[in-house]
Amino acid sequence: MKLEAPFIQLPMRYDADRLAQEVLAIGEGAWREHPQKFAGNSMLPLVAVDGDPANEEFAGEMRPTSELERCPYLQQVLASIGTTVGRTRLMRLSGGAEVKRHADQGYYWAERVRVHVPIITQPTVRFECDTSAVNMAAGECWIFDTWRQHRVLNQDERQRIHLVCDTVGGERFWGHVRAGRRVQADAMEPAAGWAPAPVDYQPGATPAITFEHYNVPVVMSPWELRRHLEFLLDESAPFPHLDAVRQMVDRLCRDWRALWAARGAEAIALPDYRRRIQQFVQEARPAVGTAALRNELPLMPAIMLMAVRPAVQEAPGAHGPGRPRMAIGAMA
Repeated sequence: MKLEAPFIQLPMRYDADRLAQEVLAIGEGAWREHPQKFAGNSMLPLVAVDGDPANEEFAGEMRPTSELERCPYLQQVLASIGTTVGRTRLMRLSGGAEVKRHADQGYYWAERVRVHVPIITQPTVRFECDTSAVNMAAGECWIFDTWRQHRVLNQDERQRIHLVCDTVGGERFWGHVRAGRRVQADAMEPAAGWAPAPVDYQPGATPAITFEHYNVPVVMSPWELRRHLEFLLDESAPFPHLDAVRQMVDRLCRDWRALWAARGAEAIALPDYRRRIQQFVQEARPAVGTAALRNELPLMPAIMLMAVRPAVQEAPGAHGPGRPRMAIGAMA
């Protein structure tokens, strides 16, 4: 999600030693290769579709894995963030490894914030976002602008482990964001009077966590479709046919709204939605050409990943209740 600042530190602080004890007690067997096979990167799923750590899908009911259920303080940390919790993992970076520079462009992340809680880390771990860089200290809580180019460097021999939660947010969460400290070009807002509140482990407490159940629509509403497409055009660097593509988007969304008003997400209408979105692609692709976004991503692939492919799915039931299949971008 695009944010107002590259980094925002949230006003909570956790017991990193207690978190590390829980994480290390899980054991090496639960860790998995990074889905994109990045060297030195591994992950341990905590929240996944149906609670299945092997399930890499984005559509469906998110539930805790057995590993999260064994970690009471990790559960309390997730509850304290005040969010509807989406896909959540422990992300591990081995000594000397990096997460290469990239920007997130998949549909799932277009409206989701990525929350980081460092558990095991060192002062030499550098997190870069655009022209800003921070060291996220153990026990802190951060969000960052995943729409900007970002990377992580572990300039230490020891491993780095973060709790990473993707979320659409929630009322309490956005209150935390408003109370957070922003980082702009390596300059953090003054700390006078600002201090994160400790969130200590509460023995025996069983927190209520709200998990995502509805995340990928069978058919995108005309209002959401317009929002994503207009966002991408607003984020693009100037190119010769920008105004013409805006007109194509307007025609598409007006036609989409007519279909929506008549049939909504009924299965009988899915072929008409697919036909119209493919017509838009054929019309827009030559006009967009090699145009790029200001975050250095090519525009047309971003349109495909964030708007076209998720705009209409297979009918409900093809992959289980409420589980349309979709293709989206790679996770950071």
